[in-house]
Amino acid sequence: MRHCVPVERLLRAKATGSLQPSYARSWLARQRTAADNERMKTLMYHALRVCTALVGAAAVMVTMANPLGPAAASPVQTKVHAFGGHRVTLDVYPAAGPLRGAAILSHGFTRSRRTLAGHAQALADAGVLVLTPDLPCTFDFRCNARTLAALVGSLRAGGTFGPAVAGVMLVGFSAGGLSSLLAADTPGVVGFVGLDPFDRTMSGETERLGLAAAGRLRTEALLLRAPPSRCNAEAVAAPWATALPALWRDELITGASHCDFESPTDWMCRLACGDTDPARQERVRQALLHAAARWMR
Repeated sequence: MRHCVPVERLLRAKATGSLQPSYARSWLARQRTAADNERMKTLMYHALRVCTALVGAAAVMVTMANPLGPAAASPVQTKVHAFGGHRVTLDVYPAAGPLRGAAILSHGFTRSRRTLAGHAQALADAGVLVLTPDLPCTFDFRCNARTLAALVGSLRAGGTFGPAVAGVMLVGFSAGGLSSLLAADTPGVVGFVGLDPFDRTMSGETERLGLAAAGRLRTEALLLRAPPSRCNAEAVAAPWATALPALWRDELITGASHCDFESPTDWMCRLACGDTDPARQERVRQALLHAAARWMR
């Protein structure tokens, strides 16, 4: 119906001899444009139907190739708890299968809990309940250690994160390694892993914080380290190996960068600290799994 009025006007103008060529050309151009638009809509409609059919076919093929699908991973839960006046956000990775124990993974300086998600999931798949907190205190390692000790207490008591566990493994990367070391004498901690850890002398003190704590620690410890670099303060924590009374193993990973110990790492770490290597990262992963098997029998 929308074309009737222009056509009637065109015919009347032709009959009276008042038809202007420009008007006729304009009207015809509009009709061609409208027709082109209709054809384009039709093509887009059919293209969309074809794409939808292809996606559906691909989904069916994937289902046929793997009818049972991948093994369902336990859902990661993000929680917020208050410890020592600090609100702490953490991810909880439920253990797959029978619960063997628990682990708390602590990130490095200015990093976040998500940079240890890969290690956390691997441990959870091995039957370990894992917590990855965002440490609340940027420069206060003792504050972070108190938070970790409180988390250990909650895990042993049960209720907050599931059934009570008898043993907890503390794992810390870089500055998180220092905080974890300071908390490793907490009752219930069965092992400590330092992932290319960091150490420093605090203001007003004369001895490095971690080195002093290492000499007092009776919990078994595993150190996984990279060669000296600016990102591990030139292997500042290497002396822990001789100070720890219950050192299980001190492993220097040849060629490793600081970022090889995160999982996943990101471009910011690689830009500052060097590239990663899948073989070195797998070596770190396997060492963590071996530690869990040793301490959580």
